[in-house]
Amino acid sequence: MEGSANKIGIGIMRDGVVLANPRRTYITPPGQGFVPHDTAKHHQKVVLDVLSEAMAEADISGDDVDAIAFTSGPGMAAPLICVAVVARTLALLWGKPLVGVNHCIGHIEMARHITGASNPTVLYVSGGNTQIISYLQLRYRIVGETIDMAIGNCLDRFARILMLSNDPSPGYNIEQMAKKGKKYFSLPYTTKGMDVSFSGILSYLEAHVDKVLRSGEYTKEDLCFSLQETVFAMLVETTERAMSHSGSEEVLICGGVGCNERLQEMMGIMCNERNARLYATDERFCIDNGAMIAQAGYLMFKSGVTTALADSTVSQRYRTDDVPVVWRS
Repeated sequence: MEGSANKIGIGIMRDGVVLANPRRTYITPPGQGFVPHDTAKHHQKVVLDVLSEAMAEADISGDDVDAIAFTSGPGMAAPLICVAVVARTLALLWGKPLVGVNHCIGHIEMARHITGASNPTVLYVSGGNTQIISYLQLRYRIVGETIDMAIGNCLDRFARILMLSNDPSPGYNIEQMAKKGKKYFSLPYTTKGMDVSFSGILSYLEAHVDKVLRSGEYTKEDLCFSLQETVFAMLVETTERAMSHSGSEEVLICGGVGCNERLQEMMGIMCNERNARLYATDERFCIDNGAMIAQAGYLMFKSGVTTALADSTVSQRYRTDDVPVVWRS
């Protein structure tokens, strides 16, 4: 069960096969983001419908379930709590063990499972996270990350400035507009060793966008194109540096922003130049979904990891490298 942000999803998996993976998205009007309280209310309204849909599609009952995995963080507190309460209730009703799953680990393990990537350098990019990750000694080690805001948040907030629709997502709509952009508007380029920074780029755009658009020299499409080219180049540079340090010959892109075709294209060019291989998934599994929590929960459960009811709390700040990756021992 996943519900750490504006999407709520319930995935059912059996032996690595996705039996069902429905989800719902809380969509706000153009120019607005989603706040925790309203997002949680949305999840509360639809969670039982999503559960019924998943159970019907998978053609199972509660008796068929081995364990119930739920997102225990990171994310927005109110939506996380909403999903955790439902997971606890089902665990008690059905007499099944709970497995609290780190949201970031869910993305990584689902992407590894779908693509077959062995031991890649992971670029995890989403609305709430931007991390470059390498596996070492039973941990997913964060070797580089944003020092301020996540890349998805940067894209989403720029979409609000341009008053783009949030349906299906602001990042997707920026991507479509960027495909029509032709003229590059110079933006700050901020990498700091293995880390990146996006807040200054967004502030620069906020300060200049009205004047630039009024001048007629650049279009909204040009600005979307310019933003993507800049921030994606930063990610490609730092990912390549991480590959060089670790000797990796694989890159795995996961997280919601990982759906972006231009990011995949740019990363693919870098990988080709290094004789490395790029792995990525489509929107079914890049975007937050229940199956990714089910997959990570399955790996944890098989390794003997469960979560006691008294410990089934949630955390907004649950680091990827806080999790012992015992299933890869």
